This record gives sequence, C-alpha cells and structure tokens, in this order.
Amino acid sequence: MPFALFPLMLCVFSVGSAELVVAGVLPAIAGDLDVSLSDAGLLVTAYALGVVVLGPLVTLATSRVPRTPLLLGLMGLFAASNVLAALAPGYGILMTARVLSAITHCTLFAVCIVIAGSLAEKGKEGSAVSRVAVGLNLATLLGVPLGVLLEEHFGWRSAFWAIAGLSLLALALVAWQPPRTAVPVAGGAVEEVRVLRDRRVQVAILITALAMAGVFTAYTFVNPILTSLGGFEPSTVSWLLLLVGCGSLVGNLVGGKLADRALMPSLVGVLAALGAVLALMALGAGLPWLLLLLLVVFGAAYFAVMPGLQARILTAAGDRAPTLALAFNIGAFNIGIAFGAWFGGGLLNLGLGLRATIVASALLSWLAMTVAVGELSKDRRDAREGAVRDTTGRESTSAPVTADAPAD
Repeated sequence: MPFALFPLMLCVFSVGSAELVVAGVLPAIAGDLDVSLSDAGLLVTAYALGVVVLGPLVTLATSRVPRTPLLLGLMGLFAASNVLAALAPGYGILMTARVLSAITHCTLFAVCIVIAGSLAEKGKEGSAVSRVAVGLNLATLLGVPLGVLLEEHFGWRSAFWAIAGLSLLALALVAWQPPRTAVPVAGGAVEEVRVLRDRRVQVAILITALAMAGVFTAYTFVNPILTSLGGFEPSTVSWLLLLVGCGSLVGNLVGGKLADRALMPSLVGVLAALGAVLALMALGAGLPWLLLLLLVVFGAAYFAVMPGLQARILTAAGDRAPTLALAFNIGAFNIGIAFGAWFGGGLLNLGLGLRATIVASALLSWLAMTVAVGELSKDRRDAREGAVRDTTGRESTSAPVTADAPAD
C-alpha cells in the first residue's frame, strides 16, 4: 500500500471500530452505568441515525473547507468524542459522545475516499478506494475482537481510549505528510447539491441501498444460520466469522482491481455472484462445511461490491464535488442495512424460517444487479451515440474542404 493511503486507511479503521465496538461491550456498559440492555442498545441506534441524518448535513456545511484541513478537524473532533466516551460518568454523556462521533462518520469516510481517488492514477480509483476501505475490513476483523479483549482485562472504557489513541495517530500522520494532490474545493454547497441531480449518482446510491439490504436480510441472522441450520456449536461462531472476515478482506482488494478494469461490468458480475452464492446457501445450509465455504465466498462477494460502488460515485461526479454524494452513499449503506435487518426479522416473525431470509437476500441482490445491468446498458448506448456524433462531426467538418478543393 502506498504510504499516502495508509493514514486514510487508519482513519477508516478508527471510525469503523468506533461504530462496531459498542455491540461487543454492550453488556459491560449496561452493567457499569446501571441501565437496561435495551437502553444500552440505543447507543448503537443513535449512532446509526446520526450517520444517516446528520452526516450529510455536516458534509454540506463543510463543503468549502479544503479537504486536508477538514480531515484533520474531523479527526480531532472524532478523537475528542471518544475521549469523552471513555470519561463519561453516566449514560447521558456517553450518548452525547456517541452522537458527536456519529456526525463525523459520513464526512470522514467520504473525504478519505475523495482524497484516495484524487491520489490515484486515472482508471485506478477502484484500487485506491479498496485499499482505504481495508480499514473497514480490519475494523470487523480486529477492531471489535480487540475491543472486547480490552474490555475483559481493563473495562469497557479502555476500548474507547484505544480508539482515541488510534485517531490521534492517524491525525498526526495526515498532519506530518498531508496528501499532495488532494482534490481542491471547487463549487461549494451549490455544486455538491447539483451533483446529486446526476442520474448516475442517484442510480449508484440506489444500487448501494439494494445491495446492502440484500446482504443484511440474511447476514443479520448469521449466528442462528450457522448454529440452527449449519449445526455448528455456538462456541465456534466467532472463529467461523473470522474466516468470513478473511474472505471479505480478499474480496475488497479483488473488487478494487475489477473496478479498475471494467467498472460497471464487474459490478454487475459481482452482484450476480452474490445472489448466486446466497441461493446456493439456501439450498445447502444443512451441510455444515458447504455452508461455511459459501459464507466465506459470500463475504468476499459482499466486500467486492463496495469499491465499485464508491468508484462509480467518484467517476460520475468527476472533478466537480463528490463528497456529499459519497456521504449520501454511506447513508444508503446504513439504510440498506437497517431495512435488511427489519425485513429479515419480519420474515422470521411470519414463521417463514431462516432459509427464507437467505432466499430474500438472493432476490434483493439480483434486484440490485438488474438495476446495474440497466445502468451498464445506458452507459453503452451513450458511448455509441457519442461515437456517432463524433463521426458525424468529423464528416461535416471535412466536407467543405473537399467541396472547395480545386478540380484536376
């Protein structure tokens, strides 16, 4: 990984760990602050709402701030919010700290993606995005387990101290060697909003929401899928999910390479593969090791989608103002996740069983693929029409020259 991308990856790792670690230390927080487990769970809900509702507003309000100073400021606020969480004397202060952390999430992630794209060579944006997004993989693979390990030995507050320390390290690295070719601020808030009117941006955001709904309709219930359908012992689930996480890490890097080679065709192919793997899971869920193999492939396909979706936003926005579009795309991730969890839970409440959630996930993934196929076809039509216009223009330009040429 080029060193210029490493601080950005560390920023994403810190933000991803802060979002996810609370779920791992929730019982300890509830016991220490003397609140119910359901009230402690609102710390997760409030964070998600902060990302979806407040995140784009922060992005819009900071649209004229140069990207590197904005990144430094946001990381400073993010680090401070985690220090506040570590010191929180009660539930109210901890909730405030979580909301402060959440409002930086969207813009931080979007700015990291924008800077990564600006540092990449033309046509290599997918790989740059995937390398920065490795931080999100590592947050799942390492951030949460390490947070739980710290909680077991030093209490839940130590997890927030560790995240604050990582944030300050990322901030120091960005300040020490700021990105040299970071994208400049061009149009401010008006241009940021105007980019959202681009059909390609809107469709990319829709594909994101559908794909994430497809993933999380089933993945929300991965624990009972492994134990009830696959027959694995509950004590092995954390290790099995680690294997799934390793698959996602590989998928993320491969997805970036595929996006560089052929962005929309690779996105269509990965979404088709995601739906196919889920369909096979529904059929083979009763065979433990087949289910595990398919889950690893599922993790790879899931994360292979992500670089392509972010790269599509970057290429659609071009040199205009992509930060707000990326922030909305991050919101679409969270909306898709929330809808998927709700939809899967609804299927279970109807008594349709865990296999039904997997089938529904496959269908939603293929729906996202169908939208992507339509977008690919539109791109190809536009390219053909552009080629025809270019040819016609050249012919009309050369015609007078021929007409005015002297006769032999």
